[in-house]
Amino acid sequence: MKIAVSACLLGQKLRFDGGHKHEHFITDELSRFAEFVPFCPEHLAFGTPRPSMRLVRHENALVVQSNKDGTDLTDKLISLSNEELSKISNEPLCGIIFKSKSPSCGMKSAKVYLDNGFCEGKEDGIFASMCIEHYPLLPMEEEGRLQDPWLRENFIMQIFAYDAYEQFSASHPNLGDMVRFHTVHKFLLQSKDEKLYRELGNIVANRGNLPLETLLALYELGFKTAISRKSSIKKTRNVLEHLAGFFKNDLTKNEKKVLHTQIDDFTDKIIPLIVPLSTISLYAQKYNNTYLHEQTFLNPYPKTLALRSHIDAGK
Repeated sequence: MKIAVSACLLGQKLRFDGGHKHEHFITDELSRFAEFVPFCPEHLAFGTPRPSMRLVRHENALVVQSNKDGTDLTDKLISLSNEELSKISNEPLCGIIFKSKSPSCGMKSAKVYLDNGFCEGKEDGIFASMCIEHYPLLPMEEEGRLQDPWLRENFIMQIFAYDAYEQFSASHPNLGDMVRFHTVHKFLLQSKDEKLYRELGNIVANRGNLPLETLLALYELGFKTAISRKSSIKKTRNVLEHLAGFFKNDLTKNEKKVLHTQIDDFTDKIIPLIVPLSTISLYAQKYNNTYLHEQTFLNPYPKTLALRSHIDAGK
């Protein structure tokens, strides 16, 4: 799995001041499961160190100006951003992580100024906006937002699901393979978007006898859109209740009470999601429920990332 990452987040000293913004979750945790493709259009365009720059709204257009002397840097940054985009486009990416607040790489976090010097608001940086246009379905986040446990968990789940689809697509699947792929992702999709999950089920059913190529294109669009949605405590609780229902004829009264208490406590943010999930996984193993064992929702990414161990990982 390959992820494009702002080079400064990897510890490379390419910031305007010659520094970096090393993000240890990326290099220490995520690096165990992904390769990184570094990028820095500002360094490519202007070298390091360099004068800082900012986005300015000028005559209804966004321009990039030097903070040192007001020089218009727009054309050069756009040109070199296109080169960076071309470079990373040669890689089979499963996601992009940007540097927040950057006039080139911020995602809705780059400050936009007016000619009079006042801040108008925030927008996507020049390079980030190019990537968003070029990769409408690719998982993207900025490191600032990844400090939020909920956003981090959702993003990591998304990139691993995206990678799973890319591997599935590369395997030259038939209709039966599509049915199986959809089946094992049932509860993950429901935790993201119930409506899209049902629409994907209709695609897989192929009641219109569409060609496989058409079905795959429709399914890819729906699947990648669904996994981009954010999970919520309410949607996750609904999935947990569905999972608990698989054991309604197996568990004792006290066992059911314990499980449903755990689900309630998760909903009330008393315990993290990993607690009821561990209990459900234990019961799936005890009662040899292969269907549940295969559900990606139970293990959407390597458990060593421990992202479901935080109470704040749900909203």
